[in-house]
Amino acid sequence: MYEYAAVALTTFFATIGPIDVATMFAAFTVAIPRRERRRIAVKACLIALGILFVFAIVGQFILESLGISLAALRAAGGILLLLIGIDMVFARPSGATSTTIDEDNEAIERHDIAVFPLATPLIAGPGAIGATLLLMADAHTNVLHQAMVLASMVVIIGVTLVSMLMASEINRFLGLTGIQVITRVFGILLSALAVQFLFDGIAQANLFGG
Repeated sequence: MYEYAAVALTTFFATIGPIDVATMFAAFTVAIPRRERRRIAVKACLIALGILFVFAIVGQFILESLGISLAALRAAGGILLLLIGIDMVFARPSGATSTTIDEDNEAIERHDIAVFPLATPLIAGPGAIGATLLLMADAHTNVLHQAMVLASMVVIIGVTLVSMLMASEINRFLGLTGIQVITRVFGILLSALAVQFLFDGIAQANLFGG
């Protein structure tokens, strides 16, 4: 039970990246008053939580409608998370957890950045959505495990909210080196989890017989 909760927390922390989100939030809101920054942060986290909850609830239905097996989801999810993990280890921006230059420019021009790019794709991006689908499908009919996935999601988004509200303090305390160390450590953990998901998917598909 605790092992599954640890896997869910680690996966969401790595794919959402609260500290990375806080860094981007600080850059986007540098000229915005403190009260408005708080409103934007809360709104972004609530919207992102809603997006992930929708995928958590209807994800199984979507997969069944498309004829996607759990084995295929585990393998594909493992590959996606492995690519994110590799980018984290080498401190490279990942398209699944970050924005493009064009998206950054569009965000700067917007007055309210809570929905885009904060809620999605920074918080509830492809990586977090893929992790939600994978973890909920992996929990299958185990209600306790599914509850742990949802609770882990809420916890990490809560951490993300706190990180955004304390973005300036975190950046000063950790510095670039500290942020990259944390990112690399979680990148290694995520890569290991991703490979395990991939192995489980291949084993469940029984591609080699026996």
